[in-house]
Amino acid sequence: MERAPAATYAGAMLRFQGIPDSFAAEVREKMIAPEYGHPAHRSLAQGYGPCRQCLRTFAVGRDERILFTYQPFREPASLPAPGPVFIHAQACERYDAGALPPDLRSLPLVFEAYADGARLLAQERVGTGATEEMLGAVFERTGADYVHIRNGEVGCFIARVNRP
Repeated sequence: MERAPAATYAGAMLRFQGIPDSFAAEVREKMIAPEYGHPAHRSLAQGYGPCRQCLRTFAVGRDERILFTYQPFREPASLPAPGPVFIHAQACERYDAGALPPDLRSLPLVFEAYADGARLLAQERVGTGATEEMLGAVFERTGADYVHIRNGEVGCFIARVNRP
């Protein structure tokens, strides 16, 4: 995977991350949502996704993908907010880099800024053409501890961005 230059917020690098490899591997192996026990569903891609592990879009009609329920908040005191997500049916490499994933730039996105404990600070529709600068501005304006990137069409979780 080609590494892009790191995005910065107030001089600090940002970290864009897909879901952990171990979590995705468990879904592929057991075909259930690890946190909820709901069955996972495997099918040919009917939409662009993207995959929540590698953060690449799906080739519609060609890529096989798995749909399952995912809880994006990891803090112990956070209110559960599970929702549907997709991963490639075949193993792929987790996106973990300092730049907005290239395949996300053309998607309609929403940035949700959070304080620790999953306290929502701001929600900003950025549409297509999102940039690291837009994300950095959200961090700066809100003082967020992290940001969730969501799909602007259907609202589902795509990825988490952490401050170092």
